[in-house]
Amino acid sequence: MFANPSDDRIRAILESARTIAIVGLSPRPARPSNQVARFLMAAGYRVMPVNPGHAEILGLPCYPCVGDVPEPIDIVDCFRRSDQIPPIADAAIESGAQVLWLQLGVVSEEAAARATRAGLAVVIDRCIEIEYIRLGCRR
Repeated sequence: MFANPSDDRIRAILESARTIAIVGLSPRPARPSNQVARFLMAAGYRVMPVNPGHAEILGLPCYPCVGDVPEPIDIVDCFRRSDQIPPIADAAIESGAQVLWLQLGVVSEEAAARATRAGLAVVIDRCIEIEYIRLGCRR
């Protein structure tokens, strides 16, 4: 059974990351993905929206899939249903991302195992904003 990294490891991930691709980012301000993206931008991260239905979100170019993001990605943060995660994990692996992060309520043991075997750190069923605040991260 999968176990999330320790708090110290999660803190290190969040403090060293620079670029976060947010898969399933919504343009609607009331949606959790949009709120988290705005928080991460305010914290100094470079956010790369990934949503095939939009050309731009939050004033940023939006990409149809992780593989279309034109620069290195540190964290692939997923706001998608659990059953949609395995191919996103594959794309994160192929992109050279360092971390696969599954938001609250998103759990895929299959995707976690694939990503872990490929050398990615994996966090499941946790909100990246909540963890940043809870762990007192600094950038």
